[in-house]
Amino acid sequence: MSKLWGGRFTKKTDQLVEEYTASIMFDKELAEEDIQGSLAHVTMLGKQGILPADDVDKIKDGLHRVLQRVKRGDIEFSIGDEDIHMNIEKTLIDDVGSVGGKLHTGRSRNDQVATDMHLWLRKRVVEFIDMLHKLQAALVEQAKANTDTIVPGYTHLQRAQPILFAHHLMAYVSMFGRDIERLQDSYKRINVLPLGAGALAGTTFPIDRHFVASQLKFDRVYENSLDAVSDRDFILEFLSHASIIMMHLSRLSEELILWSSTEFRFVELDDAFCTGSSIMPQKKNPDVPELVRGKTGRVYGNLVGLLTVLKSLPLAYNKDMQEDKEGMFDTVKTLQGALQLFAPMIATMKVNKEQMRQAVNQDFSNATDIADFLVNKGLPFRQAHEVIGKTVLYCIQQNKYLLDLTLDEFKQFSSLFDDRIYAVLQPEQVVNARNVYGGTAKVQVEAAIGRADAQLAETAAWVAEYIERSR
Repeated sequence: MSKLWGGRFTKKTDQLVEEYTASIMFDKELAEEDIQGSLAHVTMLGKQGILPADDVDKIKDGLHRVLQRVKRGDIEFSIGDEDIHMNIEKTLIDDVGSVGGKLHTGRSRNDQVATDMHLWLRKRVVEFIDMLHKLQAALVEQAKANTDTIVPGYTHLQRAQPILFAHHLMAYVSMFGRDIERLQDSYKRINVLPLGAGALAGTTFPIDRHFVASQLKFDRVYENSLDAVSDRDFILEFLSHASIIMMHLSRLSEELILWSSTEFRFVELDDAFCTGSSIMPQKKNPDVPELVRGKTGRVYGNLVGLLTVLKSLPLAYNKDMQEDKEGMFDTVKTLQGALQLFAPMIATMKVNKEQMRQAVNQDFSNATDIADFLVNKGLPFRQAHEVIGKTVLYCIQQNKYLLDLTLDEFKQFSSLFDDRIYAVLQPEQVVNARNVYGGTAKVQVEAAIGRADAQLAETAAWVAEYIERSR
């Protein structure tokens, strides 16, 4: 069969040009969405009297048969038919005859492909919100099991102040919560219908775009036909949000890698999420977090790549925009893999509470509380800071920690010290002294877990609602 658009041309397309410009190798991913959009479009053509009812019925029956073939995987897509739209249309014409060619009445591949991507991406966004929800739930459960586990908190990767391990985990719950909020907000801009914009200017046929929107469960339609076919902001926004999610996963990956090392021994990842060495039998490598950390750059690259493609394009559609799909598909696949693995990896992670406590006992992360103790006795903070600095230096020189010092040793540095200093320096006291909203005190962490449980329920309800809406 000749090209569906071939009437204008006197020569066949060069084979190298066909191979170079074809997108069917990757946009076949959009096959089901392409048929979904076509079913709504042809239903509208019948409703508006643009096509007779018999033709509409034949085309819809044919599209349903093509859809079943797509799901079975028994359609051989052809580079000669360029893209998913032409491949589906040709398959339809082969099935129902020339009436299948009427399907394209009142639309262009430009508004068709944009519609396909909106349909495809909105489904993925709901799936990612659900995956992030599951990861948050795993982190919250680990936090609940560690509300009495004290661990060194770090700044500059140097021990700073003791905190609850639950508090550390809840920081990631907050991060992934913001990721969920961003994806939920982006749904509003994804769920907009471009179909009906035509190639760039609309169509002369009396179509009903709002009817198609209701059929496809879009909340609204694009206001401007030029914008409708050339807008890829919704993909850029997704790629940006995906990059931030991967950044958060990469930060958590880095900590899991450090914590599971012999030098830390804070956690042990389940064997199911680690690999060994081909030459060193003692090794247990945290390959999953390492690979997630590495793949973060891949997702960043897809965002920068599409930004670069779009940065100087004139309105409306240009062939450059064919480059919008592979990066989107790759990012979705990469993020899916990471999130599917992370929740069970966190859920099965073993926490070495004794090792964490030993680390807290063998550092100076309680030093700030001594300064606060002296300040409460009337010493200016800057002078208290100097006193504690000298006290810590003395401990280092004597190979001691603060709780090892006698009261007489403390009094060498300030007469304001008394025996209450030993209670102040206890890790539990240091942690629970930070009893402010968002702080590491146990009562505050338990309250944060309670708020997270409520938010998890809200997110689960949102996901259920939007899955139902898309059916």
